[in-house]
Amino acid sequence: MLLETYATLRQRIEALACQPLEALNRDEARAALDELLDGLNRGTIRAATPTNDGQWITHSWVKQGILLGFRLGQLVDYSTERFPFFDKDTYPLKPLTLADRVRVVPGGSAIRTGAYLAPGVVCMPPMYVNVGAYVDEGSMIDSHVLVGSCAQIGKRVHLSAGVQIGGVLEPVGARPVIIEDDVFVGGGCGIYEGCLVRQGAVLAPGVILTGSTKLYDLVHECLIAPAPGEPLEVPPYAVVVPGARAVSSSFGQHHGLSLYTPIIVKYRDARTNAATALENSLR
Repeated sequence: MLLETYATLRQRIEALACQPLEALNRDEARAALDELLDGLNRGTIRAATPTNDGQWITHSWVKQGILLGFRLGQLVDYSTERFPFFDKDTYPLKPLTLADRVRVVPGGSAIRTGAYLAPGVVCMPPMYVNVGAYVDEGSMIDSHVLVGSCAQIGKRVHLSAGVQIGGVLEPVGARPVIIEDDVFVGGGCGIYEGCLVRQGAVLAPGVILTGSTKLYDLVHECLIAPAPGEPLEVPPYAVVVPGARAVSSSFGQHHGLSLYTPIIVKYRDARTNAATALENSLR
């Protein structure tokens, strides 16, 4: 995103976002929202962007603008004869055409306006992509997947059936969930609270990651914990599986209790690549 291009829009949204609803000039606010949604739909505006050194910058004003849209919106009836649908008029379904080269298989999927899906993305039914999300080229969104508000999904990512990618709109300065390029996310995984999954990582089915999760690395024999004020970061090419650790209290030991914890069992190699390559033939 060229921040200079949207400097004026940013200033307008920041000024509008701090005003009470009754004081807003609705025409001015709606014009700013429409410009924001247009940029989000085209992928020229993003809620977070990577820097050249691999860091990620969260753009608070983008989330402020999305929240402004919810404040401005009026509940309207979008229903067809056999499909009841009532939502804010500011957030209808995303306009898609064949020229977008996004494959949406029929069966109950929905993509909200203000989300970007790049050419080559495959959407298997039913799935849902919320406003502010960004899904890059060649990624697959499998059945029963949620891509939450402002989540950033990289190139050639596979989100397997039942994956939940949490949305992060508030606080506006909080980093959204980020999945970098070539990540494989197994069925039923949940990734929440601004977690960052670095390039090439593999999450086995059932892995749950939150902003405060601690990750045990068996390869390097270390504990990966979130830095102060930062969510969890999964290292590049890590292979993460669900695990358990013993409860250390006497009561826990007496009853043989354990707590869930994710564990890095190895780092991606040729064998792992072969195990996750099936998706290419399915596309």
